[in-house]
Amino acid sequence: MQLQREHNPAMNAITAYGEGYVAINFQNHDHSIFFSPEGPVQDLAIQSASELTAVLLRRIAGLESVQQDPMAFLDDAPPARPDNAPELILIGTGQRQHFLHPAVTQEMLQWGIGVEIMDTQAAARTYNILMAEGRKVVAALLIQEKA
Repeated sequence: MQLQREHNPAMNAITAYGEGYVAINFQNHDHSIFFSPEGPVQDLAIQSASELTAVLLRRIAGLESVQQDPMAFLDDAPPARPDNAPELILIGTGQRQHFLHPAVTQEMLQWGIGVEIMDTQAAARTYNILMAEGRKVVAALLIQEKA
C-alpha cells in the first residue's frame, strides 16, 4: 500500500509497505529496521518482538552512552529525559501486535519516553502522522523473513 506521494526528501517518511517489506523514501527494506525522521535508516538484526531487550531498546532510542545518576533514586522526581531522546518509540511487531515484557520498556518509561507496541502497518501509519507533526519519534519495524 502506498502511503504518500509527496514528501520532504530530508525527512525519513514511510512511503509504502506490504507483506515482507517497508519502503522508506521509496527505498524498499525487506528486513527489520529502525529510524527517526532525520538520520540514517539502521538495520535491526531481529525478526520477532521476543528478541527485543532493554539494551536494544536503549540503542533504538539513541541512548547507549547516556548514564543515569546512580544516586537518582534518592530524588522524588523522575530522571529528566536527555535532550537527544525521542518522545516516543513506535514498535511494529510484524503482522500482529505482540506485547513486550514490562522489564524491557521500564527504563524508557523512567526516562519519560513513551513506548507504543502495534502491528507494523499501524506503526507505519502512526509514524508518518507523528513525523509530519514534527514530533521526536523513532520507529522500529520488524519484518519477518519469508519462509
